[in-house]
Amino acid sequence: MNDLATAPQPERRRKPEWIRVRAPNSKEFGETRDLMRRLNLNTVCEEAACPNIGECWKNKHATVMILGDTCTRACAFCNVKTGMPGKVDPEEPEHVAEAAAKLGLEHIVITSVDRDDLPDGGAGQFVQVIEALRRTTPETTIEILTPDFRGKMQAAVEAIVAAGPDVYNHNLETVPRLYPTIRPGARYYASLRLLEQVKGHDPAIFTKSGIMLGLGEERLEVHQVMDDMRCADVDFLTMGQYLQPTPRHASVAEFVTPQAFNAYGAIARAKGFLQVASSPLTRSSYHAGDDFREMRAAREAQLARSA
Repeated sequence: MNDLATAPQPERRRKPEWIRVRAPNSKEFGETRDLMRRLNLNTVCEEAACPNIGECWKNKHATVMILGDTCTRACAFCNVKTGMPGKVDPEEPEHVAEAAAKLGLEHIVITSVDRDDLPDGGAGQFVQVIEALRRTTPETTIEILTPDFRGKMQAAVEAIVAAGPDVYNHNLETVPRLYPTIRPGARYYASLRLLEQVKGHDPAIFTKSGIMLGLGEERLEVHQVMDDMRCADVDFLTMGQYLQPTPRHASVAEFVTPQAFNAYGAIARAKGFLQVASSPLTRSSYHAGDDFREMRAAREAQLARSA
């Protein structure tokens, strides 16, 4: 598990009504869970304790987390366990493709743990998963959510972009001021460069990034992050409430109201993002398929107006 602070932690804030969700208990939820178990696949839905797992798995939408269940970093917000990862599963790409086929996915989101131990940071596994999906379910649109590939970014991004995902997502997570405590293994401007490089290699790929609110960020800092993303030509912004997974993780500084999320969303749209998802329960892959279709339609409309 993440070995963060050993000092006594402050009492966890009580969740407001707007952030509470029902426990999952549907038949479809059980079927999705059983399929993931049978194919030996990890999901960020489970590992990151996503509050939307009941709704998404009921609809048979799962975000697959490749390259194992153990991360080489220890971010203060993340519930994924930290340590020395095991070997990469060579059958994982075909298992992901099989899961997409059995679930009948029109859109799939693939993410991963950080694998700083691998020479390519795990980029090759992303490529193989994309290729397996294209062979097995060619109509499925593919969204990837990658780490920053610290020290290997250029080659990793080139390889993954060449494989042709429909959406390339990389989350900034929070404002630059909070990086030393919330995302200590990463660098804010390196993550911005990654998103910029994706567009530089293939302007047709949609780029996406997200931040969590409620960690102690200031309103103007959030606006600056939006501006930085637009300078990197990011198409899609997600904003959701940070929820403290365990007492060992960073505390919630504030539960941001739905009205404040709506206001941030309006500002983001005014800044030119093609798509914005902003609500307390928004997560990177929540309603990702519907959002992708809306974003694609927005781009088509934009191109038609400029023709």
